[in-house]
Amino acid sequence: MEEKTDNDELPIILPIEDVLDLHTFRPKEIPDLLDDYFSACIGLKIFSVRIIHGKGKGILKKRVHDILKKNSMVKSFKNAPMEAGSWGATLVELKRD
Repeated sequence: MEEKTDNDELPIILPIEDVLDLHTFRPKEIPDLLDDYFSACIGLKIFSVRIIHGKGKGILKKRVHDILKKNSMVKSFKNAPMEAGSWGATLVELKRD
């Protein structure tokens, strides 16, 4: 997965893991980013992922949840437990088919 730097230099390649921290991405990049990330996870047989959106005022969390509700690859999602980020992160179960 690629992350663009602030000055649009060459993208940085990120490994696909079961955690995605959204803090380094621009808000407008998040819909396509999540779509690409979920596709890559499913291809690697990673079906449980944690999305870190941070706590803040909850704006990014709401946006992420709105995207998850509409994404056909998402089976379910919920707030992370306290030890995994509490309401600053969301656990997502991806469909296996």
